[in-house]
Amino acid sequence: MRKPEPFKKEAITVAYMVDKVRSRMGVVLELLNGADPETRQVTDVNLHRPGIALAGYTALFTHQRVQILGNTECRFLMHMSEAERLEAFERILAFSLPCIVLTDGNALAEPLNASAKRMGVPVYTTPMPTTQFMYQLRDFLEDQFALQLTLHGSLVDVYGIGLLLSGPSGIGKSEVALDLVERGHRLVADDVVIATKKTEEVLMGSGTEMAQHFMEVRGLGIVDVRAMFGVRAIRFQKRIEVLVRMHQWDADEEYTRIGMVEETESVLDVELPVVKLPIIPGKNVTVICEVIAMNHLLRHYGYDPAEVFKERLAAQLQSGQGPARPRRGIEWFEHDFE
Repeated sequence: MRKPEPFKKEAITVAYMVDKVRSRMGVVLELLNGADPETRQVTDVNLHRPGIALAGYTALFTHQRVQILGNTECRFLMHMSEAERLEAFERILAFSLPCIVLTDGNALAEPLNASAKRMGVPVYTTPMPTTQFMYQLRDFLEDQFALQLTLHGSLVDVYGIGLLLSGPSGIGKSEVALDLVERGHRLVADDVVIATKKTEEVLMGSGTEMAQHFMEVRGLGIVDVRAMFGVRAIRFQKRIEVLVRMHQWDADEEYTRIGMVEETESVLDVELPVVKLPIIPGKNVTVICEVIAMNHLLRHYGYDPAEVFKERLAAQLQSGQGPARPRRGIEWFEHDFE
């Protein structure tokens, strides 16, 4: 089976960017000059404030980025004469700009708008402060140009922990995910999970647009989890925090018994803890998945049961009072026998 390759978007149109920023983030963006945003593309996740370029130095002008003109740039232009202002503005228009956004409710003089329209560069204005707008737009672009990877498995939110159940086809991933949903947990995606690297240490997962929250259960067919269990049983996104590798029991395989050595796996350069889960008849995999999630929570909050057991064992050995046979955990039985 061919290993999936990471992928990411190479470009988005300015029209798509503006539409999503308006609808998803509630940002007010008004087009000032009537230039067609469908003809311009955004290819860089970073933003640029072209103050130095307006002043005349363009040797290092990152023109491929969305150009942001805040109060400083707009006041700089207003301090020039009309001829100087047009010359400075057309200096940056000589480059292939995706678009220009004026923040803090700023606007351009009509000759500048006309010049931008003639060059096909859309000019927008927003009442949002520069820092806040740049933060929101950069967050959107980072998501759009993030590295992605298609993974085979089922992603379930168990006690707030994203468990990615993986393993060979037919091992029972969907059945375990369905059982977890029945127990009150939430399905994110089944069969195909799109992993997206949000930051250096955060890997987010979601389903595909086509499948969403449908599941394929062998012998039963397609199950619509949202229609059957309601909105409480689904999520559209979840951070992937633990990989659960399901496979048939192998007597020659080395399995972790007390968890002293934690195994990890790199997915899109994000290190994730891995739990190898051998499948044998009669094993309650669903309960084990719940325990995996709760154990991860304990470790996250600073309690590692393996370390506590190790310290207790070390203290017993150092005392030199190790018993010849195991002792009871209590000194006496109370009278309320159960």
